[in-house]
Amino acid sequence: MPRGASTRPAKKRVCKDCKNPRRNAKYQGPRCWTCNKEFKGVRSAARKAKHVETNFGITEEEYQAIYEAQGGYCYLCRRARGTGKYRLAVDHDHELAKQHDHPEEQGCWLCVRGLLCRSCNRNVFGHLRDEIAAFERGKEYLLNPPARAVLAKMRGL
Repeated sequence: MPRGASTRPAKKRVCKDCKNPRRNAKYQGPRCWTCNKEFKGVRSAARKAKHVETNFGITEEEYQAIYEAQGGYCYLCRRARGTGKYRLAVDHDHELAKQHDHPEEQGCWLCVRGLLCRSCNRNVFGHLRDEIAAFERGKEYLLNPPARAVLAKMRGL
């Protein structure tokens, strides 16, 4: 017999939720692995819904309606679905929130603009600080890249 091995048979554990007895199954506290994963998912979704309602004054039902109206994608990049680790972020107008006397990271349902992926919300809108002129320059940059004119001139074209 290997050192440290017990001669007693393994204890059967019963999952708190599904009541399924399993010998030597992976358990996460009082739940089996499957039930624990589901339990954590429900708890996480409730926590995210509460955050949105507390900070932006919109219910989970209203969040889902906005999500559906946007086709289930980030409004800006149209790539991210928000189905992985991070849901789509509620984008809100910071200037309008200040006018309504809300704290910096909070707003009300009147301040909500839509749902954006984490990257677009932080790296596009957040970085450019909602400056419309910067977005207009970005559009001009894509339509008429400045490097092409400079290089054509330098090469005599």
